[in-house]
Amino acid sequence: MKVFHFLIGYTKRYWPALVTTMASMALLVGVQLLAPWLIRTMIALVTGKLADDTLHQIDLLALLALAVFTGKGFLFFLRSYMAHVAGWGVVADVRSYVYRHLQQLSLRFYDNKQTGQLMSRVVNDSDKLETLIAHAIPDVVVNILMFFGIGAVLLALNWQLMLFCLIPVPLIVLGMRGFGKYVRPAFRKRQEELGELNAALNDNLSGIREIKAFAQEEREAERIDQSIQNYKGALLKALKLMATFHPLIEFASSTGIIVLIYFGSRFVLNHFLPIADLVAFFLYLELFYQPVRLLSNVWEQVQEAYAGAERLAELLNEIPEVQEKPHSIRLTSRARGHIVFNNVSFSYIDDVPVLDHINLDIPAGKSAALVGPTGVGKTTLASLIPRFYDVTEGSITLDDTDLRDISIKSLRSQVSLVLQDVFLFYGSVKDNILFSRPEATDEEMIAAATVANAHQFISGLPEGYDTIIGERGVKLSGGQKQRLSIARAVLADAPVLILDEATSSVDTETEMLIQQALEKLMKGRTTIIIAHRLSTIRKADMIVVLKEGKITESGTHEELLSNGGTYWQLHDVLN
Repeated sequence: MKVFHFLIGYTKRYWPALVTTMASMALLVGVQLLAPWLIRTMIALVTGKLADDTLHQIDLLALLALAVFTGKGFLFFLRSYMAHVAGWGVVADVRSYVYRHLQQLSLRFYDNKQTGQLMSRVVNDSDKLETLIAHAIPDVVVNILMFFGIGAVLLALNWQLMLFCLIPVPLIVLGMRGFGKYVRPAFRKRQEELGELNAALNDNLSGIREIKAFAQEEREAERIDQSIQNYKGALLKALKLMATFHPLIEFASSTGIIVLIYFGSRFVLNHFLPIADLVAFFLYLELFYQPVRLLSNVWEQVQEAYAGAERLAELLNEIPEVQEKPHSIRLTSRARGHIVFNNVSFSYIDDVPVLDHINLDIPAGKSAALVGPTGVGKTTLASLIPRFYDVTEGSITLDDTDLRDISIKSLRSQVSLVLQDVFLFYGSVKDNILFSRPEATDEEMIAAATVANAHQFISGLPEGYDTIIGERGVKLSGGQKQRLSIARAVLADAPVLILDEATSSVDTETEMLIQQALEKLMKGRTTIIIAHRLSTIRKADMIVVLKEGKITESGTHEELLSNGGTYWQLHDVLN
């Protein structure tokens, strides 16, 4: 029922289309009920005593039949189109809502998720909802109306014969209930295997260069083949259940025909039923069992749709770890940038601390470099500032305000990042630089690129700033991608700057030019620098040394060298 209410909530915007669909379907039922009655009337006229106006009446019946079948065609069009308007409208709204929900989830949620799996839920699982809204639900409604409408006509023709024809119906109902219990889990498993296949394909296509570089095409092809076979197996299992179900429905409806032949012929021979009524009974009975047959097909669609809806509902039940308080503070002016870590601890996994009681005061406009061996929590510490994660213990303040009291959007507008793993979107150079501030002018964009020492190489590209750089910037070198990332951060013009290995992918000459640009950029900004090269941190106002999640020492470059501690030991490595 939760899944049902989840779906109903998205249909409200499309009630006009759904009402039009239902109305056209109701009229369609009436038209379908009228056609056999016209045939019955014609047979009654032909088999009865021929009157002077019999041929005239048959002509009228033919014209009426033409109008009926013309109207039937129009109603079919109206029902189909309006149902799709509602169905695909609901799918679009659900996809939009699910994506927005995904955006709200914390990074910890994505740490253990494959992109392909999430894509499968957003695209493939939601796709099944269209079948439910545009086909299954309308078909259920029209078939129920048809079932009772034809039942009423059959009762009017001969109620005794009608009761005999109802004998197979309980068997069909019990079959639908029983198969629903097994079919839905089977289709859910199929959706899960489809998600696994999408995830595997996404990983392989994203890492195609590595696959080719290490000549692992055959191994990866076998892995994809295995995913394809797993999906095929899950699909065939679900379809096998449905394939068992459909013959049962066909057998039950065929039994009804046999019952009609057996009892109907005796009713006619004993003059309890006119021959025209028996012919009408056969025509109506075919229509009577048609809804039952169609409901068996609809039942398959319903099970698929509910399996997809359940997976979507699971995703929507995920609660963001990093949540915004109801009355959080919205920063409307530029922050000074004074950052303080107050006894901060953090863990990705319970009882496995990454940061252990960190106390750190970074004055506004000053730079703090984080150094230490790999895996000591440098990037994690920096990630706590824009609240990609929330602290496990303690607090972090910006200008004496707890980060958790500030609205997430306004907090992140105060922070610019240049990450070690540069991500560039498919599109032009211009699109990627403007990503941090879309409303910026071309002059501001070029100025930012110049500061990042990127303008010169951009100008040399075939179409300059309008050059398409490919997926993840595949057409650019590592150094060029890094400089675009820096230009993006420059354009954001935030008071807090985080540089995570910002010069790790450039040669010595380019590093020197970028370092000069960064020194200009860092002036007046609070900067957190994560680096393994001494050249990038030598001039920092404060160098903080981390070891096993704790701060072991801090000070300037000269002070730490003179102390002869951990930093002194790392000096040769950093140099």
